[in-house]
Amino acid sequence: MSPLRAIGPIDGRYHGKTKELSEYYSEYALIRYRVLVEVRYLQALHQLGLPQLQRFSAVQMKDLEQMVTDFNVADAEEIKTTERTTNHDVKAVEYFVKARMEEAGMEDILEFVHFGLTSQDINNTAIPLSIKDSLNEVICPALESLISLIDRHAMEWAEVPMLAKTHGQPASPTLLGKEFSVWTHRLREQMRQLQEVPMPAKFGGATGNMNAHYVTFPDYDWHAFADQFVGKNLGLKRSYPTTQIEHYDNLGAVFHALTRISTILIDLCRDLWQYISMEYFRQKTIKGEIGSSAMPHKVNPIDFENAEGNLGIARALFTHLADKLPISRLQRDLTDSTVLRNVGLPMAHVLLSIKAIEKGFSKLLLNEEKLSADLEANWIVCAEAIQNILRREGYPKPYEALKELTRGRTQFSEAILHEFIDGLDVSDSIKAELKLIRPETYVGKF
Repeated sequence: MSPLRAIGPIDGRYHGKTKELSEYYSEYALIRYRVLVEVRYLQALHQLGLPQLQRFSAVQMKDLEQMVTDFNVADAEEIKTTERTTNHDVKAVEYFVKARMEEAGMEDILEFVHFGLTSQDINNTAIPLSIKDSLNEVICPALESLISLIDRHAMEWAEVPMLAKTHGQPASPTLLGKEFSVWTHRLREQMRQLQEVPMPAKFGGATGNMNAHYVTFPDYDWHAFADQFVGKNLGLKRSYPTTQIEHYDNLGAVFHALTRISTILIDLCRDLWQYISMEYFRQKTIKGEIGSSAMPHKVNPIDFENAEGNLGIARALFTHLADKLPISRLQRDLTDSTVLRNVGLPMAHVLLSIKAIEKGFSKLLLNEEKLSADLEANWIVCAEAIQNILRREGYPKPYEALKELTRGRTQFSEAILHEFIDGLDVSDSIKAELKLIRPETYVGKF
């Protein structure tokens, strides 16, 4: 299918920027992860020592791994063809695995494929595994790369003074590098929380109690086996007790963490948009690029706008996933299945946004002249510094004195401030100290 005919932009307009996620979230990927779980489960049963499986060696069982490592689109299409007959996607995977085993001369143990399991034992391990892998291999590395990029700019701008604005009004000056370090600190904290959430998986049979396992082989500790299989063989955290499905609470926590990360990135995009509007940054022009079909002069902050829009979609989808998935009627309804098929969409919108933000940063040109001009035009922000030194010296009602001098004034300069200082009933040394205060140096420490 041509990308021009795709319904959604992720597989259409933006396919080139998000295609790496198809290895985790496409229909092909879901099928491949299901095959992986079925194969690993059969291998685990052999390792457990079930006597019916012992006629085959550990090497022969290990060779089953080729079904996963060699899995390709043709294999997935074969499974989809079977599904058109079975009308059941997981059963089609089971038949695929059995067919490959039969070709390998392992027909005697075919019925231990999917032994004692329900579909959700496969889905609720395959999907969390795909989410875990995509986070570890794509999303988190992309976020870490963005954080490092912002850090480099924060270091570069560490000593650049800037007029701060609270409520949109001039406020005590700050350092540009510190402002950007706020973003990296926030992102790192949310990344830490994201990575600490156990990636959950359900594995417990038709209603969560390993019924079929215990009735068939009552002498084995099947819950211990399930814990070991999910933890050691798959690298996930088994949820127990459960109904037929994973209760998705921890998966909801993963999506909530990604929602918060998306929120922080939106906040970053909006502030950068504002800084560009305030001319604290200019943007590099790209030959041949057009900013407006009507106004030839325009160089718009399109990368940050693009990122903000895509992050909004990601937040909405992550929020729905987190809110909906933990709710299911009785043992199970099918709403979780159809919703989980959309997990890749918000991931793709986040990845797309990260790349847009990085592109936006690559165009930024610091305009120190404008930063300096804004500071020079706002000597009024030195009032806080002066009133606090006067507090130190025991001067009566210093806040009120500075409020009377500054509040509501549209014109204020160094000369006006120094005239006020000269009229203070303080020593000459204190007056000299107060006159050293300037907007560009009253920035604290970073």
